Amino acid sequence: MKFGQWLGFVAILISLYILWEIRQLLLLLFVAVVFATALNSIAKQFQTRLRLNRTVAIFITLCLTVLFNVLFIWLVVPQFLEQSQRMIELLPQVFVALRVWLRSLETQLPLWLPQPPSLAELIVQLQPFVLRSVTNFVDFFSNSFRIALQLLFVMVLTLMLLANPLEYRQAFVRLFPSFYRRRAHEILDECEIGLGNWLAGITINCIFIAGLSGIGLWILQVDLVLVHALMAGLFNFIPNIGPTMSAVFPLMIALLDAPWKALAVLIWYIIIQQIESYWLTPTVMAKQVSLLPAVTLVAQIFFASIFGVLGLLLALPLTVVAQIWIQELYFKDIMDKWKNKASKYELDAGDRQEERVTKSV
Repeated sequence: MKFGQWLGFVAILISLYILWEIRQLLLLLFVAVVFATALNSIAKQFQTRLRLNRTVAIFITLCLTVLFNVLFIWLVVPQFLEQSQRMIELLPQVFVALRVWLRSLETQLPLWLPQPPSLAELIVQLQPFVLRSVTNFVDFFSNSFRIALQLLFVMVLTLMLLANPLEYRQAFVRLFPSFYRRRAHEILDECEIGLGNWLAGITINCIFIAGLSGIGLWILQVDLVLVHALMAGLFNFIPNIGPTMSAVFPLMIALLDAPWKALAVLIWYIIIQQIESYWLTPTVMAKQVSLLPAVTLVAQIFFASIFGVLGLLLALPLTVVAQIWIQELYFKDIMDKWKNKASKYELDAGDRQEERVTKSV
């Protein structure tokens, strides 16, 4: 390799190292891009349907967003915090009820069946998980100032991107060679459509899951319905893991009343997930970029290992964007063209073979 090639290789390695070091900042930038894309799509609807200019449409969008957040904080958050505190206070009673239920189950089971674990064994098995949960809980509040600064940074960055997205897009596209910039604009359009479809679909899914969970828990007369319903809707943002996590607390609270009620809650949550998986998701997300279940699970593990909890929450939109870039850039613009060149080469080789056969004859 020549000196210039070595210099370029070293520059690439340095760039990759810098990107790795600022990966959390890049993730916050991606969060701002997702928020700006959502607000920009709403503003475009006001522009097209009400025939407003962009400034007025953005102002109305921001006012509606602020109004929705204020109403949510005023009407929902106080009850949510109150019920969350009650749920924490009820957790010791849950363990007592669990111990009684295990003892009654142990006396009723036949001798030839394996006996259920005792409460002491369960505590020993759950101790590492509890310690990790308490540690994460303490770390969350100890880093609350840093989280507030990050949230403020995302909000400011979202407003900046929303004010003039074209200039930021042009700056990003200039990172590509001049012959590929038009194609980069097309891929960015596809990413915007994919993110918009994902956000609309996941919002509808979360509202649906929260509503059905609340209705079922209210019919079963399980306490703290609002907390459980909101947790079911929010945890739906995390595929595969979220639905399982959302069923833990209502099961524990229902166990305080009766074991049959906990079993009914479990059956109801399974029914909700089946409806969501086999009817709602294929119907609502028909325009969304399709993701295979294995790809989704691998993406969750991958992004969670790199970015932590925030990476787990944003695994789906990150995968949607990554899949669009891989499909458009790698498959369509590189691999498909190689296929065409290979076909042309095979035709040329066939023509040359035919010429050689003709000359030999």
